This record gives sequence, C-alpha cells and structure tokens, in this order.
Amino acid sequence: MVVAEAGVATPGKSHYYSQHAAGLRAELGRAITRDQMRVFHRKSGARHLLVAFRQFAILGLATWGLVHFENPLVWIPLAIVEGLTIFNFTVLLHEVVHHTVFEGNHERAYRLLGYLYAIPSGLSASQFTRWHLDHHAELGSEEDDPKRHHLSPKVNARWYKLLYCTPALFPIYFRAARRESATYPEELQRQIAFERRLAMAAHLGALAALWYFFGFYAALRTSIVPVFFVFPVAFTVNRLGQHYDIDPDDPAKWGTLMRGNWFWDFAFLNSNYHLEHHYFPGVPFYRLPALQRALVPFYESKHMRWQSYGRLLYGWFILNRAPHTDWSAVKQAAGSTQPAAHPNAPGTQH
Repeated sequence: MVVAEAGVATPGKSHYYSQHAAGLRAELGRAITRDQMRVFHRKSGARHLLVAFRQFAILGLATWGLVHFENPLVWIPLAIVEGLTIFNFTVLLHEVVHHTVFEGNHERAYRLLGYLYAIPSGLSASQFTRWHLDHHAELGSEEDDPKRHHLSPKVNARWYKLLYCTPALFPIYFRAARRESATYPEELQRQIAFERRLAMAAHLGALAALWYFFGFYAALRTSIVPVFFVFPVAFTVNRLGQHYDIDPDDPAKWGTLMRGNWFWDFAFLNSNYHLEHHYFPGVPFYRLPALQRALVPFYESKHMRWQSYGRLLYGWFILNRAPHTDWSAVKQAAGSTQPAAHPNAPGTQH
C-alpha cells in the first residue's frame, strides 16, 4: 500500500480548492480558536482501534447470525447491519488516508490498517488514497476532482441514479477508478492491481468457504446480499450528503451541511459530517460532531442550510435534482429549507 500524506495530491493537477479557498481558510481561522483547534486535532489511537474492534465484532456477530437464522424477519435486518458495517470499513480506511489514527509517524501501522480496512470493502488502499487526496485538493473542479469527474452521474435521470443503489454500482465505480488510475505512474498502477486481486481473492475465498460449509443460502445471506444489495444503498445515501446540494459560487458551501443525528452518526461512523471534514481534514472522525457544534455561529453568518438524508433522497430521486448544484434555487415540494441554527435549538427541523 502506498501511504500518502494528507493533502498531497497528484502532481500536475490544478490544486483547484486551494486556489479558491484562501478566503474561506481565513474565515475558519477566525471561527475556531487555536485552543479549539488543538483539541479537535487531538488523535487517540486507542479510541480509533476500539471503534475498529467494535466494527469487526459487529461484522462477526452479524455473519454468525446470518449463517444460523433463516427467518427473513431476522436475517434481513442482520444483512442490512452487515452491509453498513462493510461500508464503514471505507470510513476507517479514510482515517488512515488522512493520518488521523495516531499521534506521530507510524507508517507500518498505517500500512497494516490500510490493508485491514480495504479488503472487507473490496478496495485498493493505494487507489483510495490517491483518489481521495486528489478529491480534497481539486474540490470544486469538474475535471480534476476524480469523484466528480468520473463517478458522479452524467445522466440526470432517475433510472440511472437508481443504478447506483444496485449491484451495477460495482462496474460503475471500478470503471471510474480504472479511468483515473490510468493517469497514475506505472508503479502505482501495479500496486493497485495487486491490491485489487488480493481483495477479490479474499471475498471469493470467504464466499466459497461459506458456501462449502453452510450451503448456498447461507452464502447468499452472509455475503451476496450484504455486499451487492446493501452496500450500494449505503454508498449512495452517504454520497448524497457530500457534495450534491451545494452553492457552486461559494467555496464554503462546496459541501452539503448535514445535521448531526445519533442514528446516522452511528450508522456512518460520523462520515455524515463531510463538510466539516473538508474544512479540517486532520480532525479524527470521533471529534467531528463537536466541531460541527463549534461551527454553528459560522454557519449562521454564512446563511447556510441544514440538510437531512430524507430531504436529499426526495430531492435526488423525486425532484430529480442534478449533482453539484444549488438545490435551493428551485422551491422544493418537500418544504423550504431554513438558515442554519443550532442543531438543538427549539424549532429546528430533524
């Protein structure tokens, strides 16, 4: 695995975000004190590893339940839990990419964790690292941001958007990754190919073992349904809360402001605080809720709108909003959005 430093992107790209966000950085520097910054950037390897242990425990218990229970009222909820858990290993991998696990330099530990988190979700850690750091550096660019350029739907049609919630997500994603990785140095391309083969072998081996020891239907419940039918839905819902409802004219609003919620905080391991993460990518995921609370006055000063996954899903599929546009430009049938207020203030929408 190639471990890159947070903020280091592909040479030759435009570094679009830094060119346009100088004013924003100054505003954020005034919004968060230095003492707050030190607290928010404090890393705890033990805390991270405890969450990782919990995720592997959930994965193991869900797998055990899916093997032993055939009642749909039991195994379907367990399959949803397992699919979300598999998705959340990408969140833990994301922490590795930004070096927010340990204080100090622990390259071997980061490399090991990168493999450990990438394999359950079928990813190449090196691909994910380069892809994601380029996304940060090129946020706002239609061409140089790989997530926007290669992965965002280019056909603004409901049927095409729905494909992202199905097993079709995998050829869509890997085609996007292949197109972007074709621009990488050959050594990195070889490393990515090796890691993909390793992840695929691990998944096929697990599927074969489950099928052999417990039968086809157990393999269906424990592997096929969570990976191919739950993971894509989790991926799509999570991605809706990143950069689809934005204000293209204001770098402060190039991410979607998602209201904190105990369920989504747990279900997505705080990756629903994506805007805050782009503001301060060195903040560990478990400190993002506190960071959002500290930024409420800044959001109010910028007249930013809170979003929820329910409204995003309505806007995406029912109103057929286009990605990376301002969804408030047209009055939504779901109700008008409100200026930012404290998440726990009376009268705020949840």
